[in-house]
Amino acid sequence: MNTSAGTRWRTVDIVVASVVAVAFGVIFWAWGLLWNGPADAIPLPGRAFMYGVWLVPAVLGALIVRKPGAALYTESLAAVVSVALGTVWGWSIALQGPVEGLAAELAFALFAYRAWRPAVALLSAALGGLAAGLWDKIAWYGPNSWVSFGIPYLALTVVSCVLLAGAGSVLLVRQLAPTGVLDRFPSGREQAVV
Repeated sequence: MNTSAGTRWRTVDIVVASVVAVAFGVIFWAWGLLWNGPADAIPLPGRAFMYGVWLVPAVLGALIVRKPGAALYTESLAAVVSVALGTVWGWSIALQGPVEGLAAELAFALFAYRAWRPAVALLSAALGGLAAGLWDKIAWYGPNSWVSFGIPYLALTVVSCVLLAGAGSVLLVRQLAPTGVLDRFPSGREQAVV
């Protein structure tokens, strides 16, 4: 079912995607403090269970706006905002965000931006999580073994992204739609779809 209402971005699309991205940029910054703070007591790769929060804007932005590029835009802007606020990972996050956003975008592109079902959101989150896990393994954890570290880290990252970013974004849209804040979007008018 085509629910994209065209592919051109409206002003409201840009504004809402930007609000989602900026809000999650702040959340990213705080999540980074948790990742490197109290959660640091949990050894890697186990800490990857909380990774999915970093993929929420990609999936949520796409589910709300339903336009080509929404996942890429929201994830990229959220990453830049978190960098501007200051992260221990520095500017590398401004590069990682678009990689994750592109991977998440791929799921919606595979369905020609016509399917906004939960299964597509879960696939988007899984692809974004896979890209994130691979990036981390190569950029940050290269010396660690693929068998004892890399594969478990990737698996936990993907599962976390599917649950937190995929299912979480579907639930957020379902909760937001009845409030009327999404009335300008197909996601707000077609509650049965997501």
